[in-house]
Amino acid sequence: MDEPRLEALLEAVRARLVDVPTAVERLRSLPYEDLGYARLDHHRGLRQGLPEVVFCQGKSVQQVVDLVTRLAADGGPVLATRATAEMAEAVCARVPGAVHDPVGRTIVVPVPGAAPPRAGVLVLTAGTADIPVAQEAATTAEIMGNAVERIYDVGVAGLHRLLDKRARLRAARVIVVAAGMDGALPSVVGGLVDVPVIAIPTSVGYGASFGGVAALLTMLNACAPGVAVVNIDNGFGAGYMAGLVNRAGAKARPGEAAAVPDVGRAGERAGDPDRGRAGEPVVAPATAEAGGQRAR
Repeated sequence: MDEPRLEALLEAVRARLVDVPTAVERLRSLPYEDLGYARLDHHRGLRQGLPEVVFCQGKSVQQVVDLVTRLAADGGPVLATRATAEMAEAVCARVPGAVHDPVGRTIVVPVPGAAPPRAGVLVLTAGTADIPVAQEAATTAEIMGNAVERIYDVGVAGLHRLLDKRARLRAARVIVVAAGMDGALPSVVGGLVDVPVIAIPTSVGYGASFGGVAALLTMLNACAPGVAVVNIDNGFGAGYMAGLVNRAGAKARPGEAAAVPDVGRAGERAGDPDRGRAGEPVVAPATAEAGGQRAR
């Protein structure tokens, strides 16, 4: 955003020539920053709730450092994915508070004093080899303001390991499942829960897995309903979608009253009409149905 245009808009608001909602709408489409090699969208956070994410693969170390530095200067959270160790070292040396996860290959610059995270996101892996992709998903959901629980290595080769965690599955609002090889775990999970399951096929496996294509096709053909699929190894895409799903219930649409936060479902879990998901307050069914519309 350039200073003259911002000043002109603010002056118009102060003179009551432009109302606040109109000004907000104009801010959604104000200019990006042209760096020559990139056009940095400083207003994506206003439009979508999360600032532009830096995909480090294919970029130089200096480009990554410059992009993260400029985004951090805006004051919002910053996420960079597919970062090499060299990139992470350079960013952490330049940007105060930057944190590198070498497993998920992410760099995060959190916002100090951010609101408490919203519980409800669960990330599973079929095997230990799927953890890097799952970590990228978990970190993405976390930077969006969600608390993320992780359960790793619960694949179908030892199904008892998953069934032992059924209570934690049922407590989630949205579940991300990363699996390679045959890619069967998301369908199994989908058959056990009543919440969205976001499946990530990973490139883990031997020759006929075709770099994750076998797992992708299995997930696209899942028998259990409620299973959505992202691209191979796309932990970021799955984590972003999980973050959107988890926060949707707290966001009122234009013209709607704000949703009642964290209310449980009437009759949910073991026939208890007042029992909500883990970490949610107990409410009566009439409260959850306030205004004739169930809270999202």
